[in-house]
Amino acid sequence: MTTPEGQSATNLKGKRGLKRLINATGYSIKGIRAGLASEAAFREECLLAVVLIPVALLLPVTVVEKVLLINAVLLLLLVEILNSAVEAAVDRVGMEIHPLAGRAKDMASAAVFFALLIGAVTWGAIALPAIWGLF
Repeated sequence: MTTPEGQSATNLKGKRGLKRLINATGYSIKGIRAGLASEAAFREECLLAVVLIPVALLLPVTVVEKVLLINAVLLLLLVEILNSAVEAAVDRVGMEIHPLAGRAKDMASAAVFFALLIGAVTWGAIALPAIWGLF
């Protein structure tokens, strides 16, 4: 199997040490770029992260609470990019309607819903009282 760049996928396996880390970082950056280029929900959630992470850092809460707030945002980004990966993989296999393809996409979407719920509960329990206390 070859990649779009013409490399064999087996040539990309088996790297060790720093070379593997450099390759993995490059693949991660490509994945983030692909998500930003093709997924409106991921772009919107990145914008949300750009706002909420600084807010979390500025709130008068403990360090652990700041970490919880930031991790809730990062969890949403993580799950959204995985949802996009599932959708891309399913679409690669075929565009015809199939119950298993639909189930895979629905379950990935449900994971995003749970990540949103975790974020809302976390921010509601930590940030809202902190913000309310400022007034």
